[in-house]
Amino acid sequence: MNKESNSTNPVVQSIISGNAPPSARMAAGRGLLPLPQADLLEVLVHLSADNDPEVARAAQATLESQQPNDLLSVAKSESAAPAVLGYLASRPNANRDIHEAVVGNVNTPDEAIALLARAATDGSLLELLTLNQQRLIRAPEIIDAILLNPARTAEAERRAKETREEFFEKERGARQIAQELRAQGNNAAAEFFETAELTPVNGAISFDDAWLIAQHIEVSDADIDDSWLARDFIEEMLVETPEQTAANVQAVLNAESLEGEISPERISLIRRIMFMSVKDRVKLALKGDREARGILVRDANKIVAAAVIHNPRLSDQEVEKIAAMRTVCDEVLRLIGMGRAWARSYPIIHNLARNPRTPLATAVHILPRIRTKDLKAITLNRNVSEGVRRQAYRLSEVRTPGH
Repeated sequence: MNKESNSTNPVVQSIISGNAPPSARMAAGRGLLPLPQADLLEVLVHLSADNDPEVARAAQATLESQQPNDLLSVAKSESAAPAVLGYLASRPNANRDIHEAVVGNVNTPDEAIALLARAATDGSLLELLTLNQQRLIRAPEIIDAILLNPARTAEAERRAKETREEFFEKERGARQIAQELRAQGNNAAAEFFETAELTPVNGAISFDDAWLIAQHIEVSDADIDDSWLARDFIEEMLVETPEQTAANVQAVLNAESLEGEISPERISLIRRIMFMSVKDRVKLALKGDREARGILVRDANKIVAAAVIHNPRLSDQEVEKIAAMRTVCDEVLRLIGMGRAWARSYPIIHNLARNPRTPLATAVHILPRIRTKDLKAITLNRNVSEGVRRQAYRLSEVRTPGH
């Protein structure tokens, strides 16, 4: 029995704490004490479970005699005692207005709402319960109660199931996948699924999708450096509409088709990866294997594509191929041009210099390291910008004997 009172009334505090004499408790149980309605209800609810059967019966009878309007005023009160709200939630003959007020009162205990969700015969009241998603997340037993209640409406069922799927099933699914991956010794993949959102724009990622993606994760958290992420604008960059995602998927498929026929398995992998949320794609770009990197480096989202360049397993051979791609964003090519180790690879800087997607500043910075015969070829390459061709021409003229 609760020994603390919401009331500042010393009479109420004395009764709730158990210090009031039997005569005072009996008088309170019979409703004879001059108390405000909220204090009266708090005392009656407390005394309805009194150790003295006579006091308990008196309090229960007085509770039953309370007028609906008086009960409603307390149910709406922001200072109503949780015990009173719990009683009103369980009161079988309470009208819809009282139950609605109890549902909307932040002081109502979650366990009382769960009881109401099980006992309610009004489907619209169950719909009202599902609107408070924060409470459903805090007390998932309310979701279970709604779904087991035969009076639930289709809308109440839909909302309850969506909340359960979004905040509980995905989390359990990711945890289960992570546990199984650890058991198989694949700690890198397990780490990915322990922190993955698994909330693609076109619905929840399936277990089959998750297992397929897990096979393409090879970098552990300890090997990742994410200090390059710009914290001040990352959230803005992570916003993506369903239409943008669909266009991104098609763009990657189109880019890969330029290199030859794509197998059905490859198409399936591309779609599964590209329909993941942006945050999960960033993580996969940092942790994924060569095949995953080859897909995500073409991502239209610059953060995702840039994450591939920061993957510690990225090889020089991959970078050489990426440097020649005309289907990657300019940020990727700029990052490659800034890499000191890659700057020592002539095939890489040669590809960058010839790539029309390479930012002008990057290409011009690279040109002095390009061989003369290759410079001359660049001056004739109509695919590169006029600025790059002009600078290549100047450099080749300087190097040519007689100039």
